Amino acid sequence: MDTSQNTALLRALTELPGPLPARGVIHVVIRHTDRFTVVGNDLAQHPGLSTTAVGFAVRIQSLPQGTEVGIKALAARFPEGEKLIAAALRELETHGYLQRARTRLPNGRIVTRTVFCNQPAALLRPRAAATPPQLPPAARPITTHAQASEPTVKPEASPEPDPQPEPTPDPPAPLAAPPQAAAPPQAAAPPFVRLVPPPTAPKPPRPPLPRPRELTPELERISTALLSDLRHHAPQFTLSEEHVRELVPGVAAWLERDAHPDTIRHTLTINAPEPVNYPYQFVKHRLTVLLPPPLPGAHDLTPPPARRNPVTPFQTCDGCERAFRAPTPGHCRDCRAEDEQRATAA
Repeated sequence: MDTSQNTALLRALTELPGPLPARGVIHVVIRHTDRFTVVGNDLAQHPGLSTTAVGFAVRIQSLPQGTEVGIKALAARFPEGEKLIAAALRELETHGYLQRARTRLPNGRIVTRTVFCNQPAALLRPRAAATPPQLPPAARPITTHAQASEPTVKPEASPEPDPQPEPTPDPPAPLAAPPQAAAPPQAAAPPFVRLVPPPTAPKPPRPPLPRPRELTPELERISTALLSDLRHHAPQFTLSEEHVRELVPGVAAWLERDAHPDTIRHTLTINAPEPVNYPYQFVKHRLTVLLPPPLPGAHDLTPPPARRNPVTPFQTCDGCERAFRAPTPGHCRDCRAEDEQRATAA
């Protein structure tokens, strides 16, 4: 089977016109007549996309409209895993080939709509001005029958002309359609909007290195010793003297917030990449991003007083000496009712 395939390929190679290159790839192009997809070189040779991303872009482009192209759907269709597919889709999103947006259907269900563009650079170019709509043939000015039939040279008069019938008025020429009646031009497609900023977009400024409220000599001494001693615990964290001086305020801010020196050392060196090419930038980043909050005070940890519902005390009725609940001493409800009846009867 392999021998026949190789023989067929070599036979096709001998039929190629012109001299063949001495090295490199040689293309044997057979024209497709059905089941093919056009792929541009801007995608196939994209310098910023990995081979996996280009392959999934071609596969997505070859699928019919409405096909599910989510991570799980592609993993069920192709042999690659979900992590590799997710990374490839993120690359396509970064370079504008793919856009995913969550849309709410009329029934309230939320679905993810995927839009794929085979040439996103064309969407970023300025659009050409819309050409005015062409008038239909019926709306174009036409030549009347009288103008078309008018001869350029008068014929010789006959001695006895036949009686001519009364001329019938020509039908009025249809007027040109008003501009508002013409079919409106199709609305231009909305410009391409990047969901992910391009690699050349300006990055936000980095937060400054934290500083203590007061850099005392004791804090400065401990911070300098801690930074200088990092290379004994991790040789890749060897800092210059100038870098140690610049990082001292950041370590002092940690110490001011009651962070233990061993805790600071562990936070700066744990799970570091191999190798650490820029130890100064790495330590500065962790001192800035992982700064712990100040410890709460004693009053912050005190639980709030429990709210108790007010209880109405018991009172002894001055008339019948029966117990009842009331905020102040006096008569119970029955005694007050009897007093009101006596007052009414009187």
